[in-house]
Amino acid sequence: MHPEARPPLPPFTRETAVQKVRMAEDAWNSRDPARVVLAYTVDSQWRNRAEFPRGREQIARFLARKWARELDYRLIKELWAFEGHRIAVRFAYEWHDDAGNWYRSYGNENWEFDPHGLMARRYASINDLPIPESERKFHWPQGRRPDDHPGLGELGL
Repeated sequence: MHPEARPPLPPFTRETAVQKVRMAEDAWNSRDPARVVLAYTVDSQWRNRAEFPRGREQIARFLARKWARELDYRLIKELWAFEGHRIAVRFAYEWHDDAGNWYRSYGNENWEFDPHGLMARRYASINDLPIPESERKFHWPQGRRPDDHPGLGELGL
């Protein structure tokens, strides 16, 4: 097996696609760019809103800037579709800015994996909705979403 392999490997089944989505959610909820970038190929290509980071170094810098701005970040991802070495995901995350304004960001991602289970391409479309703090739905302690916390479907998102 390749030294950087990230099982589960493609081609994905429903079970392994769900597992891959949860692993990505857990990594992003760590808010640790050094941990997150290890799931991507060294030359991974992204589109995230209007930014186009290439490679782990640019991705790590992008994530560090993101989480410095998006405070108390909590994310839920959900499998939308999969086939072969591709997975489509929908997601929502909540965060606030340094002025205390809360947002729920909604989006979709298309992922393409190499044979070793590393993500080679990530295309994300994201919209931000300002919300009052009273409308927050993601209240778990910072880090991994607890297994018994509702997903997007159960939350009506």
